[in-house]
Amino acid sequence: MTQTILYIHGMGGGSSSRIPNLLDTYFREQGIPLHVVCPTYDFDPEVAHHFLLEQVRDLKPSLIIGESLGAIHALRIPEIPKLLVSPALGGPKRLCRLAPWTLIPGVSWICRRFIWHVKYPDRQQLRFRYRILRHYGPHYEALLAQAAFAAEGCLGPVHAFIGTRDHYLRSGVVDPDLWAQLYGADTLTRYEGTHYMEEGPIREYLIPAILRTAGGL
Repeated sequence: MTQTILYIHGMGGGSSSRIPNLLDTYFREQGIPLHVVCPTYDFDPEVAHHFLLEQVRDLKPSLIIGESLGAIHALRIPEIPKLLVSPALGGPKRLCRLAPWTLIPGVSWICRRFIWHVKYPDRQQLRFRYRILRHYGPHYEALLAQAAFAAEGCLGPVHAFIGTRDHYLRSGVVDPDLWAQLYGADTLTRYEGTHYMEEGPIREYLIPAILRTAGGL
């Protein structure tokens, strides 16, 4: 029986994102009974959270994979095993701090057009509006509240992968020390690579972890 993996993409990602499609192709070609579903969700974290909970109810995934900012959404979903690629634990705080700046005329347009430009229609549309960005504050607080239950096993098994050359390490958007503080150093693997996990680490680390974590394989 084929099991479903819910893949929660990062900021500006979507159903055409590289890693979930690579994984789904690999499992299909290898005859492994796993199917990866990567729905495009709303940039507003409140809207996205409720949508993803509905996806969990409908798909009944045996595993959730969260990438970058999508890792925050994954971690807020209880009980189901999770693998996180480049979890951007510091991302929500920085987006919340950006909110007042979007009240200045033109700032939202600049962010959308030049800083975080989405080229593809099936990708998450980034709307840098005050109300939306302010929602990332409670989104982060919900993450911290959920993390308090990690030691009790209420989140299900959790493991993260962070690249040694991740350019977000400098800004603290990706923070291995914070991850270790919240979830334990033994739940973290460092791979040689960037924020955008390359095919080598995917095959060396992520795929074996998926096969170990997905029940019944």
